[in-house]
Amino acid sequence: MNQFKRLGLTEPILRVIGEKGFDEPTEIQRRSVPLVTEGKDVIGGSATGSGKTLAFAAGIIKFCERGKGIQSLILTPTRELAEQIRKALIEFSKYKPLEIISVYGGVAINPQIEGLKSADVVVGTPGRVLDHIGRNTVNFRNVRILVLDEADRMLDMGFIDDVERIIRQCPRERQTLLFSATIPPDVAELAKRYMRDPIKISAVTYVDPRKLRQVYYDVPDNIRFSLLVHLLKNEKSGLVMVFCNTRSNVDFVANNLKANGVDAEAIHGGLTQDRRSRIMDKFNGGDLCVLVCTDVAARGLDIEGVSHVYNYDIPDESKQYIHRIGRTARAGKNGKAISILAQKDHDNFRRVIRDHGIDAERGEAPYVERVEIKWKQAPGRRFGSERGGFRRDRRRDSKPSYHRRPRRR
Repeated sequence: MNQFKRLGLTEPILRVIGEKGFDEPTEIQRRSVPLVTEGKDVIGGSATGSGKTLAFAAGIIKFCERGKGIQSLILTPTRELAEQIRKALIEFSKYKPLEIISVYGGVAINPQIEGLKSADVVVGTPGRVLDHIGRNTVNFRNVRILVLDEADRMLDMGFIDDVERIIRQCPRERQTLLFSATIPPDVAELAKRYMRDPIKISAVTYVDPRKLRQVYYDVPDNIRFSLLVHLLKNEKSGLVMVFCNTRSNVDFVANNLKANGVDAEAIHGGLTQDRRSRIMDKFNGGDLCVLVCTDVAARGLDIEGVSHVYNYDIPDESKQYIHRIGRTARAGKNGKAISILAQKDHDNFRRVIRDHGIDAERGEAPYVERVEIKWKQAPGRRFGSERGGFRRDRRRDSKPSYHRRPRRR
């Protein structure tokens, strides 16, 4: 607790930290909180789950006052992240209550319009924030703190113009905090245009590589789903996340997992916000074991207790692989990342190995019973039953190997 006091946190937030039983600050908190509470502009290189919400909450709770208009705006790429941040800010402001509202699409706008009339802090996605600006239902002239969270993802999703339009609605004299897992050129350019002498810090690494085991299985395409079912049923695990590259694959995997007795749900941008929220509440509460998701839907969500991450598809962008496996092996706990490679995944996986030097061990596929696939993967295409079994009986070098070889000195 003394370590938190030395960061310059105010008494109301220290009381909450004591009640929540936090032992010591994370790296991003140690490096950013003193700067944030001094009113400095900060660029924070920080991965999901590293504790950055507390970092910007420290400034919001210190500088914002109840009933003086919207004094802080936090922009995020996804609805789930907006709601997650809202809930965290409500917790952290328990002893200095602020009116905190989240605004995002997929839900009715009228309750948001009403809530904005008395809001002190707004957390929102760019599209819905712009909608309110266009309707003249929001006013940012009193904003003291602007937070751009998951900035790289917002720009990847094509929000750059929206973000800039929103920034220009805020006063020039303000504090700007930018948090991003990576700092690509477009993020750096955004910071250059809209931040004042920002101090750059980095605390991206949060996963303990000593606690993370990475395994890949190289199997025929027609056995890939059966192997996934086998592993999910036989691996001793806590919460599990299964990543796919497309919404259609997420639905295909989730529906067929449920049909084969695995407690799984799909989450992606095609679902209603109410359904997405209910699924995330179940998963965070431990009432759901397996979450099948796209990178977009999962980005920014801080979920505790994930023991296994499965890559049913290997992402096209290698950095997304790093984001995925960063969901597990956190806070000193063991984790496992399992990639199931079909023929189409080889190029992407080679790119991951090349770009990030991943040390993944090759797993020998166990004997698996082929399972019945009942749900369509794409319109007009049906899959029948898979019968019989499969046992890897090929020589080890009959398929490409992705082991890292020692460099010659």
